[in-house]
Amino acid sequence: MHVGIIGTGYVGLVAGAGFADFGNDVICADVDQSKIDRLNRGEVPIYEPGLDDLIERNAKAGRLKFTTNVEETIRAADIVFIAVGTPPAADGSADLTAVYKVAETFGKVIDRYKVIVDKSTVPVGTADKVREIVAAQTKVPFAVASNPEFLKEGAAINDFMKPDRVVIGSDDERAREMLKQLYAPFVRTADRIHVMDPRSAELTKYAANAMLATRISFMNDLAVLAEKIGADIESVRKGVGTDTRIGPKFLYAGPGYGGSCFPKDLSALVFLADKVGHGLEVVRAAENVNKRQKRVLPDKIKAHFGGDLKGRVVGVWGLAFKPETDDIRESPALVLIDEILAAGATVKAHDPEAMTNVRAIYGDKVTLTDAPYDVADGADALALVTEWHAFRAPDFERLRRIMRTPALFDGRNIWPKEELARLGFSYQGIGRRPAGPVPHNT
Repeated sequence: MHVGIIGTGYVGLVAGAGFADFGNDVICADVDQSKIDRLNRGEVPIYEPGLDDLIERNAKAGRLKFTTNVEETIRAADIVFIAVGTPPAADGSADLTAVYKVAETFGKVIDRYKVIVDKSTVPVGTADKVREIVAAQTKVPFAVASNPEFLKEGAAINDFMKPDRVVIGSDDERAREMLKQLYAPFVRTADRIHVMDPRSAELTKYAANAMLATRISFMNDLAVLAEKIGADIESVRKGVGTDTRIGPKFLYAGPGYGGSCFPKDLSALVFLADKVGHGLEVVRAAENVNKRQKRVLPDKIKAHFGGDLKGRVVGVWGLAFKPETDDIRESPALVLIDEILAAGATVKAHDPEAMTNVRAIYGDKVTLTDAPYDVADGADALALVTEWHAFRAPDFERLRRIMRTPALFDGRNIWPKEELARLGFSYQGIGRRPAGPVPHNT
């Protein structure tokens, strides 16, 4: 099948390379000439494990091409996926300017039946608006579908190649069959294709992210309570997660969620609900808890030193919002850095992939080091924000020797607090009983 992908961001590149790997002829188009030039040189502009190899293999095979010519991409395709950005507007709604522009171009270009598919995360009702825009430009038959993505950054290739489910939202039977045919190789072992109307498909994406974000915020809210009453959230997590009705996933307390999906999508969902007069209070509460949770680590560090961080050095391990990505959008690490800098401390930090993006924001305000232990050398506190594998089992005896003050703040509850207490560290996790020497205020 001939597939066009408009937009070469995270979703567009993964989808384009994935479809090409199953034998389809794919053209990915983007108006950003520099990005297309990089892709044609074999340079992938984002970090996602396995994506560079997937793109290289299919580009060499001639199944995957990159261009700035959106019109020609649409003409050559049987199915056109819209994979452009839908950033949050000032009022919390999704900015659909780029989506609508693609729809208008699609209507002007098509000369035979084609399917235009919303792959970007878009508000409920967007497919109707896309249909209206296209219909105003052409009399040629076409169909509109919604096919939301459910990719986890850091595991996107596996998620795309072996999806838990494929959601197809369309009222056009021919479009449904074309999309089912396109996805059939991805779900050969089980029928995971769910066909529904466009609005239900659009809401499914928001509902999934809202549910996952709510589980995270629920546990983070309980973690705060656990500290106040002397309970340990890790014990609570295990006790709750073994209930088969609940399950263990997304029940880990931490410094708050970030990334390109949860914050943006929850904001857009709340905006939509408010617009139709429904408060959607559970989702709003999840948002509010997350905003508060991002202050937990900096508040713990400031409290440990009696509120005075002037002259202190705080090390930060992990800057991306999660492991296996260079994405720092809405990362809890950014809130931590801002709070620590504002309190007068020096910040040293390391991340395996995200330092270039952080440097673009902070410049020389933050000392970024290529070696994790350089961050800890001479530090008064070390905070773990992102649970990269390299940070899970460090040489704690070495850390004890090189840190000026042995204070560890474990934002992911993965370090052994009893062992750290034995080594003389002051340890604080999220929702856990403190271990080690009591905080000093000098």
